[in-house]
Amino acid sequence: MAVEKLRERELTDWILAQRPGRASVSHERPYGFFLEEERSASGRIILSGCILLTNKECPWRCLMCDLWKHTLTESVPPGSIPRQIRYGLSQFTSRPEQLKLYNSGSFFDAAAIPPSDYQAIAAEISFARNIVVESHPRLIGKRAIELQALLPGSLEVAMGLETVHPEVFPRLNKRFSLADFARAAEFLRSRNIGVRAFVLVQTPYMKETESVEWAVKSAAFAFECGATVVSLIPTRPGNGALEKLIQSGDFTPPRLSMLEQAQELALKDAGGRVFADTWELEQFSTCATCFESRRHRLQQNNLTQKVLPAVACPVCSGI
Repeated sequence: MAVEKLRERELTDWILAQRPGRASVSHERPYGFFLEEERSASGRIILSGCILLTNKECPWRCLMCDLWKHTLTESVPPGSIPRQIRYGLSQFTSRPEQLKLYNSGSFFDAAAIPPSDYQAIAAEISFARNIVVESHPRLIGKRAIELQALLPGSLEVAMGLETVHPEVFPRLNKRFSLADFARAAEFLRSRNIGVRAFVLVQTPYMKETESVEWAVKSAAFAFECGATVVSLIPTRPGNGALEKLIQSGDFTPPRLSMLEQAQELALKDAGGRVFADTWELEQFSTCATCFESRRHRLQQNNLTQKVLPAVACPVCSGI
């Protein structure tokens, strides 16, 4: 165990040493907010709001994470998170049925979201029928139950599974095991708290020829654990560490076609909804001719949960 901890510390130190600078953010404002459509568990298309909360950085230092760029180096004062939520809601043009409170880490990390704010947070979001927060599997416990008890609607927790590849997963510095993920999912499900999972398409240290296959296998594992939603996310460069791995040949950014293939295959035998993440998707495209059509197709796949006909492009042939 001592050797394992030493290796984790060395990897963490290396990841931190590669970082570029942070963005300038304030504990009085969320760093992002937007509305989007999402297919609900019932099959209805609902309006979903997302507020990206500003808080202290996550204590884990995952190899591919760039979310720390919009975090603080210290805990926010009590009352700041409810004010951020109030501000984010005030910027929406419509009131969403579902609300995602994402905080670049774990909602149940007391250093990030003060538990003393839970009641005030619940009061701000009481209108929403479903609330989605994110958390590391090792922080799933009584705080999830405490938050759930304050909400008139349902609660759902998103966890970053990333991949179940047995050789790649330990190298991502996630600091949990697949068994930990399964236990956390079971804990949530046993208390009627929903589970969604984040799965990466093309992780570091993975062969390009295996990336789609392992994304689909990872989605299947998440569904087996009781997740009702899997979001497929193409691994994005930009955190410093991934740039170093690109230079060493240990990481190649995914292509748009990989995300398309992963969603198509995952939808065939899905145990729940499969969403392709289209955030900043243009960086994975090499063809301006077909990009917008292909992004629209992925968005429609998300809403219909059906694989729509592929976009035919005379320039790139869908690469």
